[in-house]
Amino acid sequence: MTDEHAKTDGGLTAEEQAVLDEIDEQNVDFLRLQFTDILGVVKNVSVPAHQAEKAFTDGIYFDGSSIEGFVRIQESDMRLVPDPDTFAVLPWRSDGPDGSGAARLICDIVTTEGEPFAGGPRQVLKSVLAEAEEMGYSVSIGPEPEFFLFKTDDEGNATTIPHDNGGYFDLAPKDLASDVRKEIIFTLEQMGFEIEASHHEVAEGQHEINFKYDDALTTADNIATFRAVVRAVASQHDLHATFMPKPIAEINGSGMHTHISLFDEDGNAFADADDEFNLSETAYEFMGGILNHAPAFTAVTNPTVNSYKRLVPGYEAPIYVAWSDTNRSALVRVPDAAGVSARFEVRSPDPSCNPYLGLASLIASGLDGIKNGADPGKPVREDIYEFDEAKRQEYGIETLPPNLGAAVEELETDEVLQNALGPHTSEKFTEAKSQEFSDYLTQVSQWEEDRYLETF
Repeated sequence: MTDEHAKTDGGLTAEEQAVLDEIDEQNVDFLRLQFTDILGVVKNVSVPAHQAEKAFTDGIYFDGSSIEGFVRIQESDMRLVPDPDTFAVLPWRSDGPDGSGAARLICDIVTTEGEPFAGGPRQVLKSVLAEAEEMGYSVSIGPEPEFFLFKTDDEGNATTIPHDNGGYFDLAPKDLASDVRKEIIFTLEQMGFEIEASHHEVAEGQHEINFKYDDALTTADNIATFRAVVRAVASQHDLHATFMPKPIAEINGSGMHTHISLFDEDGNAFADADDEFNLSETAYEFMGGILNHAPAFTAVTNPTVNSYKRLVPGYEAPIYVAWSDTNRSALVRVPDAAGVSARFEVRSPDPSCNPYLGLASLIASGLDGIKNGADPGKPVREDIYEFDEAKRQEYGIETLPPNLGAAVEELETDEVLQNALGPHTSEKFTEAKSQEFSDYLTQVSQWEEDRYLETF
């Protein structure tokens, strides 16, 4: 145990005591203890701020049987244990009558026996990162989440009417949401984010805000926080923010391109200045693992029925299992970057995914590639969207699963990802997603009514 995490006389680590001090300094009166269920939905338990010390030393009990994908009712008692590194005051909640406000702490889930709950999404990612550490690596992730801003109706319900009619990199007056984006950025910065860029995306009402890369666990926490902040600020402007991948037909959907690199004791393990693409053998092997397991991890990184409405040709979404340095039709793109910035970008994930399980799946796939010396093949520099089926076969290019049901089937047969998720999570996740796809198949859509009702 390092001095930094050594317990004080009061039974707290120095970091935990620092949080208690900041709670007093910031006049925080309530704490939101946050975690995610297996589907990536943020849950929280609110406690008075004076319960913070108890939360750190004993945890806060909750009913795990009520949370999607956790435990059965006879095993319901679980504890939330806050991670002091995740403390942040919530700017939009600082409105108490005496100037007091609320703060959030992201929690790990612990069983009544005091053991980490293996089915907790954050614990799944921690386990994969522990494997990376055993191999001598730390993992750096930079996400690019996209989202839509829609108007609300007179009752405050979400519509699919875009807030503006702007396009890629447009400015006001077409980009009416620039002020909303600014407020989102200011709020994120108050919560410790380092924002790198923001802009209007291709579709009407669509936006992207990029925050600086960080270690994988912090990035997963940040993605969950990012979604909450975007929704909260949008709501203050009578708008609805959605991370649904394809809310409107026949326009671009929202992705979450994910930049990955590994670091070891010598620096960026993906960097090689002598390589044409500035990538090391380790990077190519990791990339090979990503390509090998892409059909299976797609169930986790693109986890909804709607995700596969985005993964179709013609809307800049990658559906072809290949890599390139020059075009965005491939699943993996290598940016023009070298040295400490050497990395590659996985373009298929979307922002509806559970960030902990999504990143765990990507990392586990890449680590397996390193273990087995996977070969990603040669880059495809042509536009794969223009290939016919014969040419794709000639190049050996496979496609991602066409729907959630097919993706779940791939996940169920992938031992590497099953092991990475663990028996509990893999079983509960595939069970939930199989049911979701079955429910979808029984529905009759408006498109079907319009096409068939008066025709047959």
